[in-house]
This record gives sequence, C-alpha cells and structure tokens, in this order.
Amino acid sequence: MKLSDYLSERELSQQQFAALLGVSQGMVHQWIKGLTPVAPQKAVLIEQKTDGAVSRKDTHPDDWHLIWPELAAAV
Repeated sequence: MKLSDYLSERELSQQQFAALLGVSQGMVHQWIKGLTPVAPQKAVLIEQKTDGAVSRKDTHPDDWHLIWPELAAAV
C-alpha cells in the first residue's frame, strides 16, 4: 500500500505520521511525492508503525530484494 493511501484511509495527517516516526512533516511529504527515497531504517519503522500495511517492499519496490535479501529468500 502506498503511504499516501494509508494516511488517507486512517485520516492521519503527514504531521501526525511524522511525529510517530520522529521525522519532519516535510520528509513525509517528500517520500509521498517521490522526491526523496525512504531510508532503509525508516522503511522498517514505517512497516512497524503501520502494522505491515505499508511494507518495506512498498517503500522500495525496485530494490527491496537487494536491501533485505532475507525477504527475497522467504518468497
């Protein structure tokens, strides 16, 4: 699931979600718009804070298997 869809479905603002992650609202905005890639550490945190609704694969669709090879092995 896209992060923007998650926030919309749960009626969370970018500011509220940013506070959960310990980042700025501007950073969340940049991730949503694709202006800045999600750091791998933050991708794990996003997955945890969304209870898996926004997975590491969602935040890194093109290279998740390179960053987290253990996920690729499980597929």
